[in-house]
Amino acid sequence: MTAARREAIVLAARYTGHAEPGLRIGEACRMALHSAYSVGLTLAVDAALAQRVSLCAVGPLARKGEELQISLGEGPCVQALSQRGQVLVDDLDDQEATRHWPVFAQQATAHYIRAAYALPILNGGDPVRQAGLALTLYRHRPGPISDADLHIAQDHAAAADLLLLATPVPTEDELVHAWLLPADAVVHQAIGMISYRHSLTTGQALALLRAHAHTQTTTLSALAHAVVDDHVTLGDPPSSDGADN
Repeated sequence: MTAARREAIVLAARYTGHAEPGLRIGEACRMALHSAYSVGLTLAVDAALAQRVSLCAVGPLARKGEELQISLGEGPCVQALSQRGQVLVDDLDDQEATRHWPVFAQQATAHYIRAAYALPILNGGDPVRQAGLALTLYRHRPGPISDADLHIAQDHAAAADLLLLATPVPTEDELVHAWLLPADAVVHQAIGMISYRHSLTTGQALALLRAHAHTQTTTLSALAHAVVDDHVTLGDPPSSDGADN
C-alpha cells in the first residue's frame, strides 16, 4: 500500500458517516493546500458525461467554475474524465491549452478564474460505461501547481472516491436536482416547463436547456429566466439517439 493510498484511507475514515462527505473533503482539501485555491468535486455517472453533479464548491471561485462546467458541458473536469487523465492548465488565456473548452475558458476568466487543475478518479475498467469523479482546483492567478499541492489534491480526490463507493448511483431525477441550490429555483421551473412542452424526462429537459445555453454562450440560469419570465422556447428537443449526450 502506497503512502498516498494510506493517506486517502485515513481521510475517508475521518469523514465516514458525516453529512455531506463530499463537502467535508472539499473543505479539508482547501485548508490543507499550501496556496490559495477554490475546490470543486464533480461526479459523472455515465461515459458521455451527460449526467454530472457537483458534490461541492468550496471557495469564491468554485461555485462559478462548477456551474459553468455543468451548464456548458465543457471544462477541465469534463476533459479529464473523458480523456481519463489529469488536466493541468496554468493559464486559461492559453488558447492551445483550452482548445477543448474555449467557451468555459472565456467565461471563467471573466469571473477571475485564471488557472484550473482537474484530477479524475475513474471507476470501472470499461471506458464505454465509465463513471468517475473529478476534483478541480481553481485559482485567481496563472502559474503551475506545486508538486506538494498536487499530491494533497490527489489524496483528497481519492478519499472522496472511497467515501462515494458505497453510495448508490443516483437516479436521473436525483442528479438533476442534487446540484441545483435553492437559489436556482428558476432552473427547476424551466426544466419542468421544457419537460412538459416536449414530453421529455427531467434529465432530457436539462440536457436541452444546457445545450442551448452552450450554443448561445450564456449561463443556465440566464436562459432559464428567459424560458420562465419571457416565455422563450428552445425549439425542437434532441433526438432520441442523442437526448442524453
